[in-house]
Amino acid sequence: MNVIDMTPSVVLVLAIGVLFAAGVYLLLERSLTRVLLGFILMGNGANLLFLVAGGRAGGAPLIGTTPEEDMSDPLVQAMVLTAIVITLGITAFVLAMAYRSWQLHGHDEVQDDLEDRRVARHAARNAPAFEDADTEESGATLDDEAAQVRDETDGDGDGVTDGEEPPSGPAGQDAGDATDGRTGGSDARDDDARPDDRRTDGKEPR
Repeated sequence: MNVIDMTPSVVLVLAIGVLFAAGVYLLLERSLTRVLLGFILMGNGANLLFLVAGGRAGGAPLIGTTPEEDMSDPLVQAMVLTAIVITLGITAFVLAMAYRSWQLHGHDEVQDDLEDRRVARHAARNAPAFEDADTEESGATLDDEAAQVRDETDGDGDGVTDGEEPPSGPAGQDAGDATDGRTGGSDARDDDARPDDRRTDGKEPR
């Protein structure tokens, strides 16, 4: 049984590190041309990384031409081809943006978004409006203020809470009349519910 040697070459590992480092550095620049070069370098570094991860080089992965133990990993080659196609498409897109920027502005540098600047400026200016000025002055929190507010839903249903006197004036008089009306109605119902004291033989009770 043959064991595949997966030990990578030091030169390839160093080349991958240099390509990725240079690519990231160029991607952070404002010039679209440098961004394009950085993306190309990172794409080449990714292709080398795939090849190193695939193990040692071998024969063509074709059945009948190369023994299975001597074949190269076909998955790595397929992934490299896919990465090359993706890199080519993004390269064409960034190159078109750089050329259009050169036509419009005379340079290919990426400018700050004016809308982002405006939003950040408004957010910084309106930040004090969202602060609770009352809390800063009184030192009380919102929970403390909520505990001091009377809950109008408490009580026995007549609009007067426990421990409160009915309001004076016309409003209090109206409330009293309404209460008396309810009491009178209940008395009338009690009278109707009492049994009749009259005798059934037609004689008046003595």
